[in-house]
Amino acid sequence: MPDNFRNKNFKNILIFCLSLVPVLIHLYTNIFAGYGFFRDEFYYIACSNHLNTGYVDHPPFSILILYLNRLLFGDSIFSIRFLPALASGLTVFITCLMVMKFKGKTFAIILASICVILSPVYLGSSSYFSMNSFDILLWALAFYLIILIINESRLSYWILLGLVFGIGLMNKIGFLWLGFGFFAGLLFTEKRYELRTLKPYLTALIALTIFSPYVIWNYQNNFAHLEFIQNASSGKYSNLDYLDFVKGQLMNMNPFSAIIWLSGIYYFFFNSNGKKYKILGLIYLTSFLILLLNNHSKAGYLAPAYTILLAGGAVLIEKKTLVRFRWIRFVLITLILTTGILISPLALPILPVNNYINYAAALGVKPETAENKELSELPQFFADMHGWEEMAANVSKVYMSLPREERLRTIVFGQNYGEASAMEFYKNKYPIPRVISSHNSYWTWGYPEIENPVFIIIGGIKEDHMEVFENVEEAAVHTAEYSMPYENNISIFIAKNLKVKLQDVWNNIKHYD
Repeated sequence: MPDNFRNKNFKNILIFCLSLVPVLIHLYTNIFAGYGFFRDEFYYIACSNHLNTGYVDHPPFSILILYLNRLLFGDSIFSIRFLPALASGLTVFITCLMVMKFKGKTFAIILASICVILSPVYLGSSSYFSMNSFDILLWALAFYLIILIINESRLSYWILLGLVFGIGLMNKIGFLWLGFGFFAGLLFTEKRYELRTLKPYLTALIALTIFSPYVIWNYQNNFAHLEFIQNASSGKYSNLDYLDFVKGQLMNMNPFSAIIWLSGIYYFFFNSNGKKYKILGLIYLTSFLILLLNNHSKAGYLAPAYTILLAGGAVLIEKKTLVRFRWIRFVLITLILTTGILISPLALPILPVNNYINYAAALGVKPETAENKELSELPQFFADMHGWEEMAANVSKVYMSLPREERLRTIVFGQNYGEASAMEFYKNKYPIPRVISSHNSYWTWGYPEIENPVFIIIGGIKEDHMEVFENVEEAAVHTAEYSMPYENNISIFIAKNLKVKLQDVWNNIKHYD
């Protein structure tokens, strides 16, 4: 058997095994660990019950995928989270392909893969259903197609890139940063001659055509997504600044991985072999600057841009240690493996709650949130996986305490999409009536036309509710030990006899954030 065949076969097996690792990590967590559904997962499930070409806070692609997934596999936590787990494996697979396109060998493949697998932000993003795991995967796929275009500018590659750009935008608006970076890369490198051909414009046309339904939806809904972004920046993310964004890049990717991705920046701008792919480095820098200048960007927004830097950096380090300093390879692998494993329980809900609290305290890590909210013993990401079923059970008890005649015209009002969507999700387990909210897409879904409705209101203050209702009484108090403080010890009210028509107050209670 020829040596090159054996070597290629070994690489294929290696890449398959490395790609399988994150999938197995997430499948294990989903089956044997975890804390329950995350707040946003309930909301995305609710969105999949209202299929549309747009939503206030996100485009529709991930929701369509979720709808199909639920149709085929149901609503178990394992089935809902299977696709994000699969996306994490595909991201590693594409990263390995990028390494090979840069002529990387076994060490570079292993180094880049370990960095991707044990990146805290990647672990967290793929541990629950959201658009984020698909965003990371689609960025990696776009990077790979750009490599192919740089090597050989085939029309088919440009068409595929347009498809990926379009789907990426329909998944998450942040894909625009990649598009801006790619344009800057074409403009400021020797590839600018491509701008004199039809190929990049065909790519843009394909992407815009795929993205146009969301643009139209926003036009029809008073540019709801722009309002959402503005409110989020001035509200829940207003405490973030430049320093938070920069520090977040180090912590999100694993501090020691910075050695690799910074090497990736060097590789694309200064290495004789890497400079051919300078466009990729410019995509990262353009995205970084756009998000930095916003001043209130979450550090995680830049996370999808790192697969290419890790691929390039791993190849550079492999070549620089080919003859001398080979010990550096062992040191880097050891550092990234050790720190990645140590901090993975901070990103992945793999430890029992009490063990996590003790573990985080031992590491000196305090609970964190990017949303300027009070915290207790858990970071917001983990806290938002607690208390929802208990809340549904409490709301159901209040509902069942009402006379039958009143139950027929009862509506549950959630202060936010988490409360509302969790109540909707558990309707199959607990008797709960129609649920509404004025938060984000729930506001666009409106309310039922019911004569003399009775409301069960989750949270808020009685005095505030009395401004709208003649009769308000506290019927229960919901408690949940590990939930976010603002979702703990909250009153559940029964409110009757509206003083005004609901349609008259609906616009005033809308909040997109």
